[in-house]
Amino acid sequence: MMRGMTVRPVLDRFLRYVTFDTQSREGTGTYPSTPGQLVLLQALVDELQALGLADAAMDAHGYVMATIPATSGRAEVPVIGFIAHVDTSPEMSGAGVRPIVHAAYDGRDLVLPDDPTAVLRVADLPYLGECLGHDIVTASGTTLLGADNKSGVAAIVTAVDVLLANPAIPHGPIRIAFTPDEEIGHGTTYFDVARFGAQYAYTIDGGRRGELEFESFSADALTVTFRGFNTHPGYAKGRMVNAIKLAARFIDRLPPDRLSPETTEGRDGFVHPYVMQAAVDRTSVRFILRDFDSAGLAAKAAWLRTLAEDVVAGVAGAGVEFEVEEQYRNMREVLDDHPRVVECARVAMTRLGIAPIERPIRGGTDGSRLSFMGLPTPNVFAGEQNFHSRLEWVSAQDMSCAVDVIVEIAKVWDETA
Repeated sequence: MMRGMTVRPVLDRFLRYVTFDTQSREGTGTYPSTPGQLVLLQALVDELQALGLADAAMDAHGYVMATIPATSGRAEVPVIGFIAHVDTSPEMSGAGVRPIVHAAYDGRDLVLPDDPTAVLRVADLPYLGECLGHDIVTASGTTLLGADNKSGVAAIVTAVDVLLANPAIPHGPIRIAFTPDEEIGHGTTYFDVARFGAQYAYTIDGGRRGELEFESFSADALTVTFRGFNTHPGYAKGRMVNAIKLAARFIDRLPPDRLSPETTEGRDGFVHPYVMQAAVDRTSVRFILRDFDSAGLAAKAAWLRTLAEDVVAGVAGAGVEFEVEEQYRNMREVLDDHPRVVECARVAMTRLGIAPIERPIRGGTDGSRLSFMGLPTPNVFAGEQNFHSRLEWVSAQDMSCAVDVIVEIAKVWDETA
């Protein structure tokens, strides 16, 4: 298939996928966390089987896996994989998504019809200005779009279609996987690397055309719980210890000009309080901790512990507890030992005239965890922009370029085996 010919197929798939409500949700006690994810995952099984992948199947945890058989016949070509997640962020509604295609974008403001205050402007979104002439897809203003990561899902399925329709393209065996619950940090909880059977893989879950990411944050979650004492407020003098006030003093001690998401960029890490469960006798503040150096996470946790202990010091009847949960680690710690997996993607993009944009992810992907599970997995662009937002958008042409890169990566691995 000639370059550019996948714009319509990948766009059509994407427009269909975003109509599925696959928002994940913390605390449901199920896996996947929401039943809507299973509906799309089963639809993907059916679609892959219809394309010709007879082994496409969904397991008991919702993981969909399938195999594109090799065409080159060279036994030394390693098995590679391509992975995307179907869930959307719990931070913004994913129900009733109404995608709008702004064909041949001409640079004007894009006013979203269901909320005229939701406007995409080139002045605010410089990359949008680089997509003149592209077919830009947005939601209608009241939901996210779901480009994170349904653009990656659409690109992978379209690449499957291209490879099966063009058996003259030489490549080794390829494994495909679609996963649930990435957005709540559980995308790899039950992922069976041995069953997947790939030696190397790529998540197709990045932003602008050319992004190639092989370094991520290291991440932990920290819950700080203040213990107080509750009693009848009319008779509380000298007895009540208000844990809500203790937590408020603690949060107020966080510096306003550093160490927060809103004050950091580049390689700066941060601490971010994002959920509070408050009551007089017990108040918990949940943080995410981020740093490119895993050792920096421990330092940040220790600093927060000191702040919290200072708050309760000298307050009779007060106490504080800490719980740290490991989330993921900087994938570069693994990928530096497997330079070929990054180099093949770099070569593929360069051949296609796409300049690789290599910079650390101020976040993580399933590839961060998978790399430490024995499957080296950098991240490749899928076109998604403004993710987790009702101003989310994607270029159909960028999704088509992601299709081309997937196909070219498969060819490069075959040639360089």
